[in-house]
Amino acid sequence: MTMANGATVEVQAISKWYGNVVAVNDMSFEVYPGVTGILGPNGAGKTTLLSMMCGLLRPSQGTVRVLGEEVVGNVALYRRVGIMLEHDALYPFMTGRSFVQLAAKLQGVNDPDAIERAISAVNLLDAQDRATGTYSRGMRQRIRLAATIVHDPEVLVLDEPLNGTDPRQRVEFGEFVERMRGEGRTVLISSHILEEVEALADRILLVVSGKLAAAGNHREIREKLDERPFVVRLVASKQREMAAALVGLEAVESVRLERDAIEVTTRNLADLQRSAPRLARDIGSRLYRIEPLDDSLESVFSYLVQR
Repeated sequence: MTMANGATVEVQAISKWYGNVVAVNDMSFEVYPGVTGILGPNGAGKTTLLSMMCGLLRPSQGTVRVLGEEVVGNVALYRRVGIMLEHDALYPFMTGRSFVQLAAKLQGVNDPDAIERAISAVNLLDAQDRATGTYSRGMRQRIRLAATIVHDPEVLVLDEPLNGTDPRQRVEFGEFVERMRGEGRTVLISSHILEEVEALADRILLVVSGKLAAAGNHREIREKLDERPFVVRLVASKQREMAAALVGLEAVESVRLERDAIEVTTRNLADLQRSAPRLARDIGSRLYRIEPLDDSLESVFSYLVQR
């Protein structure tokens, strides 16, 4: 069941605070069938947000509706949602299969075929009888994912699911997500890595410091990031002459001389990186290094939130 507007999840003005600490601050958005990425630096409030969306935490303020129903305390609704939080623990003495069986039992599933299907979906049939304490980190992530889907949920909430996975496992996870999308499910994936979310999600929610900084598809998000000014440290000989030449570039907004470097602010980092070597050659300067000083998610989100 979806809501009248087609959304499967509706978040309305939710906040969560612990004393004087605000973990999530007045967020509102809707989530639709398909894959939605929740992107933000560590500590941005992603896990708190997901926990409220799953009913594991009660918002201090606001409401969350999933599949048309209030989520907090709604046991019947929990049967329709699969949750894999970042710090869930495994029992190392249990085999992979027994761990998934336990999840099935807790969800009221008595079908052995459901257990087989879930383990097969994460490509762990050959290791299902081994103790999870012998699993690699990526394998532990996958058996947790099997436990998350064993009851065939309509909504999947996956917190940092790619932690510890190798490149092959990431490809397999992408194929798994594509199957979930094709079946019409709603999948929420959180990550602090832009490229991971960009590769998987139809829509991205940018979160920082407990606030929703921006929302859109990956092209819209990239456009917002491209609008952001970059601060670049450039090291070269003939420093004053190089600084004067840089001022004339269309891509450069400001130039500041330091003792052993030039600090440049630009909104077109690629253009600056192409033009600087040519300028250095033209004035007989030797260019030693160009390095962005703030090319991090934290600075990206800080810029977006302050706009």
